[in-house]
Amino acid sequence: MSSVAPPPAPVASSVLAKLHQNWLQRRALAVVLPTVAALLLLGVVGAYWPAWRWLALVSGVLLLCGVGWQLARIFRSPIAAAARQLDRRYPDLEDSTGLLLQHSADFNLLESLQQQRTSRRLEHLASAGTPLLPVAFRQPALLTAGLLVAAAIIWWLRPFGPSATTEPAVQLHFQEAPVAGEKVVPALVRSTTIHVSPPTYTRQAGYTASQPSFRCPQGSRVRWVVRVSGRAAAPVLELGPRRLPMRAVAGQPDAYATEADVTSSALYRVRFAGKVSDDYAIDVQADQAPTLRLLTPKAYTLVEFGHPPQVAVRVALGDDYGLTRARLVATVAQGQGEAVKFREVATDLSAGLGGAQPTRATLQHVLRLPVLGLTYGDEVYFYIQAWDNHQHSTRSDTYLVQWEDTAATSSTLDASLGVNTAPAYFRSQRQIIIDTEKLVAEQPRLAAATLLERANTIGFDQKVLRLRYGKFLGEEGDHGLGEGNHPPVAEETPEEAPGLGSVVAEDHAEPATADHAAEEHTADDGHDHGHTLPDPNAPAGTEATAALMEAYIHRHDDSETADFLEPAVKAKLQGVLSQMWEAELRLRTGRPKEALPFEYRALRLLKQVQQQTRAYVKKAGFTPPPMPEATTRLTGDLAGTQAPRRQQQVATPAALPTVREALQHMSRLRQGQAVPSTAAATLDRAGTELTRAALQQPGRYLTALRALRDISGALRAGRAVPVPALPLAERALTDLLPPTPPAPQRRAPADRLARRYFQALEATSR
Repeated sequence: MSSVAPPPAPVASSVLAKLHQNWLQRRALAVVLPTVAALLLLGVVGAYWPAWRWLALVSGVLLLCGVGWQLARIFRSPIAAAARQLDRRYPDLEDSTGLLLQHSADFNLLESLQQQRTSRRLEHLASAGTPLLPVAFRQPALLTAGLLVAAAIIWWLRPFGPSATTEPAVQLHFQEAPVAGEKVVPALVRSTTIHVSPPTYTRQAGYTASQPSFRCPQGSRVRWVVRVSGRAAAPVLELGPRRLPMRAVAGQPDAYATEADVTSSALYRVRFAGKVSDDYAIDVQADQAPTLRLLTPKAYTLVEFGHPPQVAVRVALGDDYGLTRARLVATVAQGQGEAVKFREVATDLSAGLGGAQPTRATLQHVLRLPVLGLTYGDEVYFYIQAWDNHQHSTRSDTYLVQWEDTAATSSTLDASLGVNTAPAYFRSQRQIIIDTEKLVAEQPRLAAATLLERANTIGFDQKVLRLRYGKFLGEEGDHGLGEGNHPPVAEETPEEAPGLGSVVAEDHAEPATADHAAEEHTADDGHDHGHTLPDPNAPAGTEATAALMEAYIHRHDDSETADFLEPAVKAKLQGVLSQMWEAELRLRTGRPKEALPFEYRALRLLKQVQQQTRAYVKKAGFTPPPMPEATTRLTGDLAGTQAPRRQQQVATPAALPTVREALQHMSRLRQGQAVPSTAAATLDRAGTELTRAALQQPGRYLTALRALRDISGALRAGRAVPVPALPLAERALTDLLPPTPPAPQRRAPADRLARRYFQALEATSR
């Protein structure tokens, strides 16, 4: 019985070894792909954001360490692990893949047959071309794609700026004269590199300054690298009042470097080998707060009835580096009077910024009044607040939105009930006369009904005015029209002069006759007599008892005792009421022309009462003693007549005396005169004042400051003063002085005739 000899065991084990090696490589690839993408992301961050460079470097090192440890674990995985994976995934192998790793010489017949069978099945499975041990690449692929997308986004949002590697080094100019007190060494500065790293919030890349004087954002970190030739002490950077010694750069024996955080504008210079460079300016640009401009709505918005209860809010935001957050703060006012309640509601608007920190954005929001809990008559006050990426905030003005209250409506029925809708202060006697005269002038053109209606309206005004003045006499009600026909007069009231129609006491010339006293009165004639007629049915003695109790009874309707006016004033007021009664009677009956004389008399009496009730109060003050006219009159003696006055002349202190002294020294130098030995120190003190001005306007004063330093250096070294530097420094120091007040000048007349006139006037005065 013959059979085909099975392949030896080493062949099967070589197939298993290949499967094991392929499996390890694919597992390592699943780890390496995300690692490469993460390193690329960290590289982009470190390349374009110098502030995050160290963090990216440390993260990259930690990532490489973790990936190396993971790869070591993968490649240390034994081949037996691959055999177990094959047994679990393929039942046809009958959990016998481990037999391929053993030598067949030690097997019995059954184990040898099983080994050969497993070897054939494994070769058959391997010939299919698909990996027998698959590796899950889905999650590593998604992670790799995400990291690559993030790297692309960061690269796209990279800050633009000049590259640090393409900018050339700058040259600093050193003064030829050595610094006093320092030893001069034959060494010089070959080049200087100034690298600026802006703060992270600016999102700007680091750059190298192309000029010694440069601009940078506030909070930038500046690094100076100075390359020297020759051996000397390390250079020193003088940044404002600070002295920063430079340290040698590792691996570059001729390079020295130092760093400093710049928060405000300053001047700097480099001191090396006994010489000092010129002053150079650092112009620091401070971070500005965000700007807000509300496009809609207006400062006051009224939501009328019938319109949608909502208000659209549009605001334009701006910042120099980027916006991070914005919100709308609304204060709701509900209720009326003392029951008003306030509630604050804040709405975040940061979603409109998109999370990309834009420098310009327009946000929109809709204020829905019902959602805020408002109803008719309520109000809402709101403002917008924004923050930039440096936590600077700005808020807008407060805007008001009011929902119209439909419950507070005016009724048209009340307007038709009043006779006269004019204000109360127009209802005066003079105004009644004006209205009456106007009605008399228009009477021929008016219908009878219209005339009666307008006359009745004026009569109503006359009644109101009469009742108002009646309160001064103690009247408590309206007694009817007949009251004004026979007004009561005070005792000893003279008779009315004929033709005047006046009942005022001063207008009578004779005492009242007996006919007036004997005038008959009835109970219903409209007068208030203060007593009643005797009742014929009353018991006997009633009249005597009433007369006896009359002195002890207080009557509210007695106009004679209800006030404290003088009798003459009281009589004139009663006359005023009488004339108003007569005028009202004729106005109510449609006879305005007949009412005018009574109105005029009432006005005249009111003016008399007004003048009569005025009181004179002597003003209290200083009463000087009488002047002795016999001794001081016409003598011309003014002793003691003038007020004491103290006067003192105070000299105004000179502004900037050091600058003025320095200008004097430079004026002598320009004329070739000698200057004192302290002139150089004076120029240095004046240079301090010029340094303050150069910090504000470096382009205007920096060159003059260098010229001033050259002049002071030449004076110390005993060399000739550079003449071209004198006018430049003089102009700058003169600009520092305050302006001189203008002196009065004589202006010549422009007209020829005027000039001749003034010339002749001068000749005459001489």
